[in-house]
Amino acid sequence: MNNILTVSVAQLKRAITIKEQIESLESELAGVLGGSTPAPSVAKVVAPAPAKKKKVMSPAARAKIATAQKARWAKVKGTSSATAKVPAAAPKKKRKLSPEGRANIVAALKARWAAKKKGAK
Repeated sequence: MNNILTVSVAQLKRAITIKEQIESLESELAGVLGGSTPAPSVAKVVAPAPAKKKKVMSPAARAKIATAQKARWAKVKGTSSATAKVPAAAPKKKRKLSPEGRANIVAALKARWAAKKKGAK
């Protein structure tokens, strides 16, 4: 093995990178096999992340979600559930364009095309 005094900085950086890859692969292998993970090296000691706050849902929100899910299952199965009655939404009316509005749009388009053709010549 080479003497540490004759190793270049680039070689040392590469060695550190390889060592970190080996440690991460060892911990991944331990996770797959269900074993304990090896102790981390001095260079990779990291403070543990703070615990996340648990989200709490109100009983009313849970009941609303449960009712909606029961309605979806009833729709899939083709049955009706007494507890899952969701009112059917009325279909939205399709909006129509008035003749005056259409005429305004046509006039604006004609003016725009005329200006474009005039600028192209």
